[in-house]
Amino acid sequence: MSSASDPRPSVLIVDDSALMRRVLSDILGGSADQPGEFRVVATARDGFDALRKVHQHEPAVITMDLEMPELDGLAAIGYIMSETPRPIVVVSAHAGPGTAAVIRALELGAVEIVAKPEEATRSALQRLGPQLVGAVRRALAADVSRVPVMARPPAAVWHPLETGLRPRARVVAAIAASTGGPRALAEVIPRLPTGHHAAVLIVQHMPPNFTRSLAERLDSMSTLHVVEADHGAPVVVDTAYVAPGDYHMRVTAAADGPQIALDQEPPIWGVRPAADPMFRSVATLFGARSLGVVLTGMGRDGAEGLRAIHDAGGSGFAQDRATSIIAGMPTAAVQAGGVDAVLPLGQIADRVAAELRRRDPGTRA
Repeated sequence: MSSASDPRPSVLIVDDSALMRRVLSDILGGSADQPGEFRVVATARDGFDALRKVHQHEPAVITMDLEMPELDGLAAIGYIMSETPRPIVVVSAHAGPGTAAVIRALELGAVEIVAKPEEATRSALQRLGPQLVGAVRRALAADVSRVPVMARPPAAVWHPLETGLRPRARVVAAIAASTGGPRALAEVIPRLPTGHHAAVLIVQHMPPNFTRSLAERLDSMSTLHVVEADHGAPVVVDTAYVAPGDYHMRVTAAADGPQIALDQEPPIWGVRPAADPMFRSVATLFGARSLGVVLTGMGRDGAEGLRAIHDAGGSGFAQDRATSIIAGMPTAAVQAGGVDAVLPLGQIADRVAAELRRRDPGTRA
């Protein structure tokens, strides 16, 4: 561990695996000969150990495993975000039920995800380097004091059994989010109404294998049916489609109506999925019967696409700085000229609902 006089941002690494703690320390902290970008002030083997060391060292950022003995990562995140909030990067397995726990961790206040490799060898773990460093950088830019912690999961919503294919959507709301997005989406999507001939398209910057759990989590909270998008799926009413990790998502015209198109074209703004191609496709296909929303996140993804929706006669909205974990994406959208209103997170769902009603082709003027 380096000295307190070291100016690099301080990190606490929490994992029950000694190998994982060592590799993460090497990636972030480097060595005496080649110092890394960050200063690893301590490591912890479980949640209780983490809580002690958070108070002792006051790290600027924490990397957190979820499956640990004594006190697991979810409980530790809950305590930390309630008592002494700071940015947390979840470093977790991406297989099986672990992905659902990651989504819950993001709701509790964690801001970034890094997926552990399936093969727990030193060489495989070391390949996490660029992803981990990028996630810690983004976490350090986050202001976790801006959004209150969701202490309890919302009540589950019962969805009736589908008896046939829903009609194709005639209105679309497109939503983009990055760092802090899962928490923001959990505020917005469950409050969106059904019954307006509308579908919702969501791009959340997230690693592969986690987006399905995000969709399932949002589905359990919402009257909308929320799914991870499949290539060629029809875009139908009262349904929200989450872009799969590592795939761009667009909406395209087919003989029988709009459908989802997925591809692995090069990343845009360094991310895949990116919101700009989705927004542009929505503008092209739905025009004035579209609206776009840019939520919290770093960078400028979504800014140009939201301008395309606005120029096609649709509406554009951005989350305000005061409620954004990181205001980079909403600010870029405002600067690009595609935003009709900047809104606190708590007002976005109501504004989107009002726009869906106004643009519903079945609503009489």
